Amino acid sequence: MAKGHRSQIKAERNAVMDTRPSAKLSYARVSVQKACFVLDAIRGKDVEEALAIVRYNPRYVSKLVEKLIRSAIANAENNNGMDINNLYIEECYANKGPTMKRVRPRAQGRAYRIEKRTSHITVVLNER
Repeated sequence: MAKGHRSQIKAERNAVMDTRPSAKLSYARVSVQKACFVLDAIRGKDVEEALAIVRYNPRYVSKLVEKLIRSAIANAENNNGMDINNLYIEECYANKGPTMKRVRPRAQGRAYRIEKRTSHITVVLNER
């Protein structure tokens, strides 16, 4: 365990900043399982190839991921001064977000619960 006061430990942990360009979409109205189908297809690919894969993918989440990739490319170019031609998708993942609970009326006065799941999707780029 680290020694020192809690504020010193936090300061040391926060001093190590991740400078890789990234983009995050919070509270996307798609489940994590459905988002991972598209994210698994583009992980490790060049950004042009990933955009081509996502553009012709029929799933709903592919439009969201395309916007995320374009945002991450813009962050890499404007904030980090990276060359677009050398970028690739280093990490992409979806974490579970809050679930909206809804009620569906059923026969004989019963009610079934419907869970509308959300996710937080993150795309991280890096230079080759």
